[in-house]
Amino acid sequence: MKAIHRSALNAMAAAMLLGLAACAGMSAQEKCTAIGAGAGAVGGAVLTGGSTGGTVGGAVVGGVVGHEYSKPCRG
Repeated sequence: MKAIHRSALNAMAAAMLLGLAACAGMSAQEKCTAIGAGAGAVGGAVLTGGSTGGTVGGAVVGGVVGHEYSKPCRG
């Protein structure tokens, strides 16, 4: 069981590193959205014990927060 868990974590880490290469041409707002979605997915998975709904919900909320955070202040 530990070997499967370790292999899954290694595969996820490799996918994340490869995914970072795709961020080279992104705007600052797109990068913040992607970072927020990733952090939200991890947070949602941790808080819900790895459920799919919690992971997806966390990614959505994190993406929205990252997107809104990166907008310039209009006031």
